[in-house]
Amino acid sequence: MKMKILADPDAVAREGAAIIAAEARSAVAERGRFVLAVSGGRTPWRMLRALAGEDVPWDRLHVVQVDERVAPAGHPDRNLTHIRESLLEYAPLHPEQIHAMPVEERDLAAAATRYALTLREIAGSPPVLDLVHLGLGPDGHTASLVPGDPVLHVTDTDVALTGAYQGRRRMTLTYSILNRSRRIMWLVTGSEKAGMLARLCEGDASIPAGRIYRDPALVLADQAAARGLRPNLDSDEGI
Repeated sequence: MKMKILADPDAVAREGAAIIAAEARSAVAERGRFVLAVSGGRTPWRMLRALAGEDVPWDRLHVVQVDERVAPAGHPDRNLTHIRESLLEYAPLHPEQIHAMPVEERDLAAAATRYALTLREIAGSPPVLDLVHLGLGPDGHTASLVPGDPVLHVTDTDVALTGAYQGRRRMTLTYSILNRSRRIMWLVTGSEKAGMLARLCEGDASIPAGRIYRDPALVLADQAAARGLRPNLDSDEGI
C-alpha cells in the first residue's frame, strides 16, 4: 500500500483525477479500454468534475458503480445521480458509458445477478476492473461492505445485496471482484476518518476496509484524515 498526503479535499480530488487519467491512457494503450469503478462521496464528485479537464481517452472509458442505495431514479441518495451530474455535464462521455446498478428493479436479487453479468461483458470473465475508487467510513466500511452485514461473507458472486444500512438497502461489489482489481485508489478526507485510516494502514482485518488487498492500493488522504498516522510517515511512502 502506498500513501500520499495532500493539503485538503480539493487537492485530493485533483490528484485522484490526474491518476485516473494516467491509468486510463495506460490501460487503453495496453488493452484498448479502461474500466473505472466509482464509489460515492463529496470528494469523489469533485474528483470526477476535475477529471473532465484531464487528457482522457473518453471513447474507451466505461464507468461502473462500486455500490448504490436502493432508491428511486434521480433521488439525491443515489450515487448514480451525482456520477451523471459530475461526468455528463462536464466531460465528453455518453450516457451509455455509465453502467448503473439496477436498484430500481422489483427483484433485487435478480438485478444483482444481471449486474454481475454486465461486468463480465465489460471487463472479461471473470471481470477485472482497471481502477476501483474506494472510500472509508468512520465505522470502517468501504463500498457497502458494512460491519456485521452478511454481505461480508459473500464469496460466490461479484455483486450482492446488503441489509438496511443508514435507512436503505444497498447493492455492492463484493471482495471477490474488488480484490481482483488492477488498482485500488482510496480517497480519505476529514478528521472523522483519522482513526479508521490508521487502522486501514495497519492492515486491521477486523474492519471491512481492512480486507481489501493492499498490494495494488494507493491512499490519497488529506492532512485532517492523516493526523492519526505515525509521525514519521512521509507522503508517497509505502506502508
